[in-house]
Amino acid sequence: MANPDREIRIAVMGATGSGKSTFINKASGSNLPVSHSLESCTREVRTSRPFVVSGRVITLIDTPGFDDTTRSDTDILAMIAAYLSKTYEHGARLAGVIYMHRISDFKMSGTSKRNFKMFRELCGESSLKNVLIVTNMWSKVDPEIGEARESELASKDEFFKPVIDKGARMLRDDGTLESAHTTLRNLLNTHSAPLAIQQEIVDEQMPIETTAAGSELRRALNEQADRNKEDIRNLRAEIEDAMRAKHEERRGELQRELEKKQQECERLEQNSQRMAAEFVAERARLEAQIAQMNDEHQKQLQALEGPQGRVQSETRKQGEAAAAKKVEENTQSRVMEQPKLAKQHEEEERRKLVPPPAEQRSKLGEQAMNRKKSQTSEEEVTKLRKRTQAIAMDKFNTGVPETKASLPSISAPKGSTPPRIMPPSPSMF
Repeated sequence: MANPDREIRIAVMGATGSGKSTFINKASGSNLPVSHSLESCTREVRTSRPFVVSGRVITLIDTPGFDDTTRSDTDILAMIAAYLSKTYEHGARLAGVIYMHRISDFKMSGTSKRNFKMFRELCGESSLKNVLIVTNMWSKVDPEIGEARESELASKDEFFKPVIDKGARMLRDDGTLESAHTTLRNLLNTHSAPLAIQQEIVDEQMPIETTAAGSELRRALNEQADRNKEDIRNLRAEIEDAMRAKHEERRGELQRELEKKQQECERLEQNSQRMAAEFVAERARLEAQIAQMNDEHQKQLQALEGPQGRVQSETRKQGEAAAAKKVEENTQSRVMEQPKLAKQHEEEERRKLVPPPAEQRSKLGEQAMNRKKSQTSEEEVTKLRKRTQAIAMDKFNTGVPETKASLPSISAPKGSTPPRIMPPSPSMF
């Protein structure tokens, strides 16, 4: 389906509304539908038109989020797993995966955590070195607030730290073409590694429900079902209380809520049971379309690599080179500075807690003594200078000539400059 020497493919994942389609359109010049509300717009796996970055042909893969507003998480997993496994069977390899996250989010909600957990299970541990976590929507937050959130996401175990520790990288996207292409350049020279879901389904012939992602989804569905069952028990107790108190209006409200919870429990049970059937149906649908999709993609590649396509790609490369270089330098500088700043902060905190060694304390004491001696020497010199001037004035007033014998001997302290003794000036009288 794809020649890895000719083209690289990168999947883009993330929660609904995280900007996946917007990023893909900006990077590739495609026109994939974009949602401007909480409603999901990506309802199936789609690919961008192929485009060129730094001389390499790239195709981006747009995927729906697991919190889709129109389809269940079971449907989404079946859809993504079917596409990734079927294209893997046809020789397509992913150069990497991008996970989009809105830095504008006030906090990482339970839905976002569940979405990222599913993402981790789809990828597995061995492919994390080819994962980029890209934060976007920076224009919607104050820079200091955004940087604080970024630091928290990268440093806490409940967020992105575990995958960063295993090779994933965290980058920023400012919504420009140059920024998008700078992000993609981080994956141009990677060694492609299959995702866990591809190895499990294709290489190991595992049923989808027993894969890591399938097991995680079943666990999440069971937890949700248990919570609903607890809610149902509480609602029934409240309905009985309302009946005894003859609060018919309250009883009716509780009864309607109870019916919704019961329907939700039934839906979750059905979703859990039909995971395998949905996966098989999605693979069959893709199998019927795979030849058509491949033909269309090959035509796009040929158009891109034709004379006009080469001119367009060269023009685009020249136009983006200067700005992209600056963005890339800033990104690399920030990445390289992070360990240094962290080490400096750690050393400062350690110095606050650990007292100075004996040798250092001795040096500090010696420096304090020297300062005290110097201060004492200066005071003695000042006193002697005043005394000498007073004697000289007395001699002048009494008419006694000033001789060396009549002046006190001044011995400068060791290490200081001897004072100069000046005769009284006329202004003193």
